[in-house]
Amino acid sequence: MHDLSTIALFLLAALALLLFPGPAVLYITTRSVAHGRRAGLAAVLGIELGSLSHAVAAALGLSALLMTSALAFSVVKYLGATYLIYLGARTLLAREGPHRASSLVSKRFSHLFAQGFFVSLLNPKTALFFYAFLPQFVDPSSGAVVEQILVLGVLFVLLASCTDSLYALAGSVVGQWLSRNTRFQQIQRYVTGSVYLGLGLTAAVVGSQEKY
Repeated sequence: MHDLSTIALFLLAALALLLFPGPAVLYITTRSVAHGRRAGLAAVLGIELGSLSHAVAAALGLSALLMTSALAFSVVKYLGATYLIYLGARTLLAREGPHRASSLVSKRFSHLFAQGFFVSLLNPKTALFFYAFLPQFVDPSSGAVVEQILVLGVLFVLLASCTDSLYALAGSVVGQWLSRNTRFQQIQRYVTGSVYLGLGLTAAVVGSQEKY
C-alpha cells in the first residue's frame, strides 16, 4: 500500500491539476448557472462516476487500448464530440421560454446526472490522463499494482468531487444573480448552447494534451 508521503504528494499534484478548470468544469458550471445548485451537483455526480469508470479501466489496463489503437481513440473521441454538439444544438433549437425550460430541466436530475456521466465517459482524454498520471505514484514493491491504482483513482475522484462541487455552488450563485437580469434570460439558451457546441468542436479537433 501507499505510504503517507506518497498519498500527500499525490493529493497535492491532483489538487494543482483540478484547480485549473477545463471542459468538465465548464460543463458543470454551465448547468449550475442555467438551472441552479441542484442541477450543477447532479452534473458533478455524473462527471465523477464517469471519471471513476476511467480510473477502474486504467487499473485493469483497458485504457492501454486507447493509447495503442488510433481507431479506438478516434471512435470514442468523436462519439463524445458528437454528444456535446447534440446537446448544444438541442439547447439552441429549444422552443420553450427560459423560465419553462429551466423548470423542466431542474426536475430531471437523473437526466442531468446521465448527461454528465456520458460527457465524462466519452472523453478519451480522461482515460489517457488516468493511465498516464496514476502510475507515477505506484510502487510495485509496495503491493498489488491494480489495488494501488484503484486507491489513487478513488482519491482523485473524491478530491475532484469537492473542487467540482465548489464550481457548481459558485455557478449557482452567479445564476441567481443573472436570473434577475432580463437581458440574460433572453440570451441564456444561446449562451448555454454555444458553450456545448464549443466544447464539442474543441473535443473533435484538439489532441490529447489535457484531461479536465
